[in-house]
Amino acid sequence: MASNSQNHNKNNIKIHEHCKVPPPSSTPTSSLPLTFFDTLWVRFHPVERIFFYSLQTPLSDPSHFFRKVLPDLKTSLSLTLQHFSPLAGNIVWPSDSSKPIIQYNPGDAVSVFIAESDTDFDHVLDNSPKEAENSRLLLPHLESSDSLASVLSLQITLFPNRGFCIGIATHHAVFDGKSSTLFIKAWASLCQSLTNGESLLPSSTLVSKFEPFLDRSVIKDPSEMGLNSTPSWTELMMELFPGESTEKRCLKILPFHPKLEDKVRATFLLTRGDLEKIKKRVLSKWDIVEQERNHSSKPPNLSSFVLACAHTLVCIAKAIHGIEKDKEKFGFAFTVDCRSRLEPPIPDNYFGNCVWGLFVDTEPLDFIKEEGLVIVAKSIHSTIKMMDEKGIFHRYDMLNRFIDMAKDGVQIMGVAGSNRFGVYGIDFGWGRPSKVEITSVDRSLGIGLAEGRDGGGGIEVGIVLNKRVMDLFDTLFRRGLCDAK
Repeated sequence: MASNSQNHNKNNIKIHEHCKVPPPSSTPTSSLPLTFFDTLWVRFHPVERIFFYSLQTPLSDPSHFFRKVLPDLKTSLSLTLQHFSPLAGNIVWPSDSSKPIIQYNPGDAVSVFIAESDTDFDHVLDNSPKEAENSRLLLPHLESSDSLASVLSLQITLFPNRGFCIGIATHHAVFDGKSSTLFIKAWASLCQSLTNGESLLPSSTLVSKFEPFLDRSVIKDPSEMGLNSTPSWTELMMELFPGESTEKRCLKILPFHPKLEDKVRATFLLTRGDLEKIKKRVLSKWDIVEQERNHSSKPPNLSSFVLACAHTLVCIAKAIHGIEKDKEKFGFAFTVDCRSRLEPPIPDNYFGNCVWGLFVDTEPLDFIKEEGLVIVAKSIHSTIKMMDEKGIFHRYDMLNRFIDMAKDGVQIMGVAGSNRFGVYGIDFGWGRPSKVEITSVDRSLGIGLAEGRDGGGGIEVGIVLNKRVMDLFDTLFRRGLCDAK
């Protein structure tokens, strides 16, 4: 499975090998069309995550790692790819097709880099702010050109005598966060079988809950869903990236470069108790704090997603405004899983994109107001409630709203990941993750969400901010929890 090994140093990273891991040779040619949910993301930046695992000696000793751990990871990856063969292929645009497709041909394979880092593993796992660029060394590049785009790329990095990490770059046009997590869980399941001494064959089956549902025909055409048109993201992209190719059939990922200069990355935990405090504060002022755009009645409860996003985003906006006074206008956009919201609903293990974007109905100055927390929480809750009542496509003017807000100097904040994905349960056979990071939040102003690693019902929030802004954010984040008693 490996090509010729190569060694070079990039700061504290040594690349031992660049290999190609294919599915078993018996895996047939396959192709999948892109639905309109997928085509929105064709030129969008990769979604990048890092899973960190601590290892007990002797497995964390380099000789044992390369002799035992790494072979099991590669073998199980190959066996998993036979069930997810599109991931070993590429996005292409046939001349006789109106849309790109995902094409797998025998011989296609996933690019895997094998690396070693001399960075202090405890420092890597620490949640406190650290240079944002450090994580970038643990991620692979996802190749793309005008005519072809890779779907998946991996980097496995050993921290000698301590642990390792798996850096994953995925093409958003092929799958959403729920689908990519399904693949990683399937891979971990087969790898765990190997580490337990089971003999796996190319015909090895997956546990049924990890089997992907690959039939794209369950996604109706936009017109059948009540959409007269779908957003033309090409127009938006050309607004954001003047000078880039406007050719309709171009597949090259646009340069959403990571924002790393003078930036730090940190992870914050909202415990179940913290979320309860925030909820009590929001509900206690629900009928007092008025909004111009919605007047929904006070609910009996609020989701952890609403509470975590409202608290974090308000603190981000106030921190940025506190350091840079001219930045005072903010907005929030997020995606919702549509699998259970379509008519009829589609299988939960549907493999592909099935998310739709929503803008929260806030005024640009709402985030920095004294009662910004309550206003934003009410707005997120109301947006989700309205979608559930009127359908996911009751409003689909996101493109125009985005362009108008951007022209008005509004900074759009976003969110990646979910506290429902269960990433801290992904065990390859050597224990649960010590840390999971959504690294690609450094490509925009956004937050990464995951469930708390202790399983106590909390939420982890990952962010990347300017160093001075992060200091103020830290203060506001903690003070807000004290005030929300």
